[in-house]
Amino acid sequence: MSSTPFFQKVCRNFKRLALGLVSLVLVIVLCLAWPLLTARSPQYTDITDHFKYGSIGGASTMGIPYWIWQVMPVMFPEYLPTEDYATPGTGYTQLGFMQEPGQDLPIGFAKDTQLGLEVVTNNCALCHVGSIRNTSDGLPQAIPTMPSNTVNLSAYFRFITGVADDPRFNAREMMPYIKDLGADLNPLQSLLYRYIAIPQTRALLSIQAEKLSFLSDQPQYGPGRVDTFTPYKTRTFNINLDDLPPEEIEGAASDFPSVWQQRPREGMQLHWDGDNTSVAERNKSAALALVSPTNINLDAITRVADWLLDLPAPPYPYPVNEELAVQGQSIFANTCASCHAFDGPKVGIVTPIAEIGTDPGRLNSYTYEFASNQYTLFAGITYKGEDQRFTHFRKTHGYANHPLDGLWLRSPYLHNGSVPTLEDLLNPPEQRPAKFYRGNDVYDPDKVGFVADVAAANGSKFFEYDTSLPGNGKEGHLYGTTLSKSDKTALIEYLKTL
Repeated sequence: MSSTPFFQKVCRNFKRLALGLVSLVLVIVLCLAWPLLTARSPQYTDITDHFKYGSIGGASTMGIPYWIWQVMPVMFPEYLPTEDYATPGTGYTQLGFMQEPGQDLPIGFAKDTQLGLEVVTNNCALCHVGSIRNTSDGLPQAIPTMPSNTVNLSAYFRFITGVADDPRFNAREMMPYIKDLGADLNPLQSLLYRYIAIPQTRALLSIQAEKLSFLSDQPQYGPGRVDTFTPYKTRTFNINLDDLPPEEIEGAASDFPSVWQQRPREGMQLHWDGDNTSVAERNKSAALALVSPTNINLDAITRVADWLLDLPAPPYPYPVNEELAVQGQSIFANTCASCHAFDGPKVGIVTPIAEIGTDPGRLNSYTYEFASNQYTLFAGITYKGEDQRFTHFRKTHGYANHPLDGLWLRSPYLHNGSVPTLEDLLNPPEQRPAKFYRGNDVYDPDKVGFVADVAAANGSKFFEYDTSLPGNGKEGHLYGTTLSKSDKTALIEYLKTL
């Protein structure tokens, strides 16, 4: 039977209606998906802003969805480890992170994208932007490329992994908190958060909690310090720490270093123990605490590295007795320059542990086996035509002699930060403080270092550093300890000027 005109008209109208409905659905889906399809990580024209807030990669392995990251300290404040150290503020700032006005993330945290969602990652500034103030009630000044002297990084790791065990870490209970924080999620984004982001983040943080379980077996690092290599062993190489001797793990923490003026350091033995002579490899190996070889943003890392090559150390901002400093310069030339001047014959090489006598914990944590594992990293990866595989790592048997530029900002001193001021460093070990407080950013221009004899001030509770604990020893580096009091005073005055 042939179709009647009426039936044909109905079919045509139905097709038009169906096509219209399909088009409408596609438009709705596209509108909902558009924020996911067009999401990009922020780009910063200013190099200092790029250093503080730009992504260096890591979104697929280390990224935490933005609203989950924001809601965790609001929903789980009892997990913030503030019993030993705390700074004023709320949330993450209590762990010593600095948050500048107008920024929704602290310094050292970056936005990136993963599956179209904004995620929070970390960058170099996490460990290399410090704080200084003249008085306890003064305003803090953030100084890029100095050690992050207030940041309690191990506490942050303990927090973000600890909350994963809480039964409230689920979509039903988290989504209302996310909404209350102001998240303007469309229906598709809400579905992604509810059914993918929240359960997957909890699972990944639970895995990280297992990888970082050694933190509970080590002395607390306190602010400005980190165990560089044990997380590598568990997270990157899946090494079972039960198979390692205790001395390789228990005292491995060391201070964050400064990172200015890198060009003259090329070819020197770098890291505290001098395990690498390539600035580029040192940069990438440091970045691997935050990214993986397959998701590192080498363009972003290179931009930072190029900036650091000739960036000078910040000059000492307080008055200097020029006449006394001239006297100290000759003392430095006779006592310190061979190891610590840029043109010194021993600068940038390793002094054996038997000679320097400082705490061996950091040295023991880096082993031949670990070095051999590092040679597998970046295998098959090239950048601008150059093979990125590591080739320079070596096990050493001491600590490297570093140049002393910007020494005034590198307190506390020695590789493990066990001596609070230059005045203390020039005393014999038995006269150095057995316990002192870390995390105070008030500067003492007389002793040259941060105030270390105050337990609390203006809402801050500072971390008690105990030099009797594994890895925290204050012994060694006896150079200059036999100088007269007047010579020490003159030397310190000159060291302020470096």
